[in-house]
Amino acid sequence: MTPYDPPIEDFSFLLYEVFDVDRDWTDGPTSIDRELANSILVECGRVARDVMAPLSSSADQEGAKWQDGEVIAPQGFKEAFEVLTQGGWLGTAGNPEFGGQGMPKVLTTALEEMFWGANTNLWLYAALTSGATYCIDAHASHELKSRFLPSMYEGRWTGAMALTESHAGTDLGMLRTKAEHIEGNSYAITGTKIFITSGEHDLAENIIHLVLARIEGAPHGTRGISLFLVPKYLVNDQGELGERNGFASGAIEHKMGIRGSATSVINYEGAMGYLIGEPNAGLRCMFTMMNYARVSVGVQGLGLSERAYQMASNYTKERLQGRAPTGPVNEQGAADPIIEHPDVRRMLLTQRALTEGSRAFAVFAAVQLDRVQHSDPEIAATAMRYVEFLTPIVKAFISDRAMESTLLAQQCFGGHGYIVESEIEQVVRDARISQIYEGTNGIQALDLLGRKVLQDGGKTLTELVADLRQEELDPTFSTQVTAALDIWIDVTEWLSTNSRMDPSLAATSAVDYLNLAGYALYAWLWARMSLIDDGALGKLELARFYFDQLLPRVEYHATVIKNGSDAVTAPKSDWF
Repeated sequence: MTPYDPPIEDFSFLLYEVFDVDRDWTDGPTSIDRELANSILVECGRVARDVMAPLSSSADQEGAKWQDGEVIAPQGFKEAFEVLTQGGWLGTAGNPEFGGQGMPKVLTTALEEMFWGANTNLWLYAALTSGATYCIDAHASHELKSRFLPSMYEGRWTGAMALTESHAGTDLGMLRTKAEHIEGNSYAITGTKIFITSGEHDLAENIIHLVLARIEGAPHGTRGISLFLVPKYLVNDQGELGERNGFASGAIEHKMGIRGSATSVINYEGAMGYLIGEPNAGLRCMFTMMNYARVSVGVQGLGLSERAYQMASNYTKERLQGRAPTGPVNEQGAADPIIEHPDVRRMLLTQRALTEGSRAFAVFAAVQLDRVQHSDPEIAATAMRYVEFLTPIVKAFISDRAMESTLLAQQCFGGHGYIVESEIEQVVRDARISQIYEGTNGIQALDLLGRKVLQDGGKTLTELVADLRQEELDPTFSTQVTAALDIWIDVTEWLSTNSRMDPSLAATSAVDYLNLAGYALYAWLWARMSLIDDGALGKLELARFYFDQLLPRVEYHATVIKNGSDAVTAPKSDWF
């Protein structure tokens, strides 16, 4: 596989030139500075490039293995995982009170992208630990935090999220896993969960499951769900491991991609669990982890789209085939590199414009996440509204554009892209899951339009757009940005009015609405980046391509939305 080149220069540009985040570091609660942040980025890039990336292809070929309830990770993963734990990479964002490093989200976003891009299969064994620790830190008792968080931040113990069941899917209100009270906050958990990423493996001493279950007598539906911390090995008050808890992996899934990452069926049989938060408030607590995971999944797609672009760029510069339409470029050779063909350039430019736009969007969202922790309550409250609004767009739009980009990268390889030896087909398969898990992208779109826009009358959107309009933009593109934001507001007002008369309109329009939002936001980001870049990073050329070739998709999605729902809802179900 093409060696992985961590995009540190682009991250530095975004952090310090576009978003000026070290100003927030000075004003906010963190003590990090630019020099320390740069050294962290460089070391992360080294680990991603030299330790993780070389294992990506072999892990896909070997896959994870299941034997009598035990799950064995691919060869080389134990040693690489030890590098991650020794480097403290699983505790970068953790609460310093319990041994975490307290890094800002903008920095951990950069680290995650590099780890996802280098080896998605390996990082999946670590990634959910951060989300689990966020949830425990936000909602668990001080005693549970003290007992579990230090070892999770060290990476000696990892985390997993156990939500769905085979009959329930996204509809968590249907779950059947039950929790019987033992004493205090201790419960016996019984039931079966599916699709549990890293729920069982041999890379860590202990695995901490966060499990949704229903206490006896609880209300039906989502109002009766509680959240429990269920460790693979019980832990005493001194943090020492005890006996094996009552759950095990019943099987691992055989998947299209991320084959080196084990996804288990987990059977809980009277497993000891500890209530997190209040009874019947589990879904609210779990959303802390789910929202972290949704942002992380968007960044996962971003990392893979960057990896795919690097592979396609290198290949198209080396592959000789045909002649450029303007005449031979490689006059001494039998053919020109295919990068000279306009259609290949179109594919590469689309990949790069979407990938670098996605990176800017991920950092923008991370800036808002960091501001939630700001000492000024007004700044924190506004940032929290923006985080909730942006999360479904981060997850769905970035992962959708990542899939588009990886497919274009594969197309650049032609027939060679379809065979295993090229290794680009693995990136395509690995990227596909990012559109599905943590709530499919259709679910994200429904959440955005239904809950985040229409339910509050578009107030958060109006406030966000007003803030965006205050920023200085490249005058070359400012008129187009204004037009895109105007279309976004206009379509929102149209939907708000017409969805009252058509109950299917919002559901029919949601995916187009999310895409419209994403392209409008990327227009603003590209006009910001092209204003600041001095030419060294090529942002102006990419911005010109984005505004000419990709931004017109805003008008397309607006037209589809205003065509209404009838073409979708009119056919009877038995017609299909």
